[in-house]
Amino acid sequence: MASRYYQDMQDGFRGNNKSREFPAHTAKVHSVAWSCDGRRLASGSFDKTASVFVLEKDRLVKENNYRGHGDSVDQLCWHPTNPDLFVTASGDKTVRVWDVRSTKCIATVNTKGENINICWSPDGQTIAVGNKDDVVTFIDAKTHRSRAEEQFKFEVNEISWNNDNDMFFLTNGNGCINILSYPELKPIQSINAHPSNCICIKFDPTGKYFATGSADALVSLWNVEELVCVRCFSRLDWPVRTLSFSHDGKMLASASEDHFIDIAEVETGEKLWEVQCDSPTFTVAWHPKRPLLAYACDDKEGKYDSSREAGTVKLFGLPNDS
Repeated sequence: MASRYYQDMQDGFRGNNKSREFPAHTAKVHSVAWSCDGRRLASGSFDKTASVFVLEKDRLVKENNYRGHGDSVDQLCWHPTNPDLFVTASGDKTVRVWDVRSTKCIATVNTKGENINICWSPDGQTIAVGNKDDVVTFIDAKTHRSRAEEQFKFEVNEISWNNDNDMFFLTNGNGCINILSYPELKPIQSINAHPSNCICIKFDPTGKYFATGSADALVSLWNVEELVCVRCFSRLDWPVRTLSFSHDGKMLASASEDHFIDIAEVETGEKLWEVQCDSPTFTVAWHPKRPLLAYACDDKEGKYDSSREAGTVKLFGLPNDS
């Protein structure tokens, strides 16, 4: 028996399953993220820039392009409560903080290696960045100085605080989730989550669950309190690259090199919808207030005029008649 929520969401998507794409960059987009108020979407690209759009009803209007990095922008995130600030991680060994009220970079933090993962603590005070050499640097968000550096003996993939800000989670190349106390950074637990490389991790907004995605194409849902796996989602065939929970914590989007994005109901694992794509998906992000999903895919190889296809940001969940 399908839940009431399931019926309502399916009915909603039946009338709102249009995707639209918006030119953002001159090369592929690695990362998309919404500001906490949902007014803006930022994207980071292989073209070394970040772009910011304003969401106006059912379309994204480009506001600015942020230049300064000397290499690919691999991941970005917004301040958890200030809708004007976002931060970018780049292969140029820097982290840059940007304010949408100006076009200039407000801070550049030099780090030791090529940065690939970044997250902002829920209390807004700290930015954590991981590099290709498995070093995680904790940066004071006010002074923009490094507070701590941790070298790990395993391949560090995605990193995240829990919603309470007192634990720090890392997914690793051996399929484990490593959990540290915060701010002490002492190991609390290591969970063997997957038989292969554990790639990504996301916490749901309600604080009840977190999800991990792995190279074995599985998405696992975990209870935060008990640190036990509640259920697995197995509709994808390729390594899970990106995850996002909806604003109410009831839907989970996951994507990979499969040519669709899976949208699951969290409580049952049932498929609510799938978003068709023409190529692998790098990044997905639910809007913080509405059932709108931003995403970006790899360039379509040679199928179309590649210059037009490269570097677009897409939005799913738009009214079919829009």
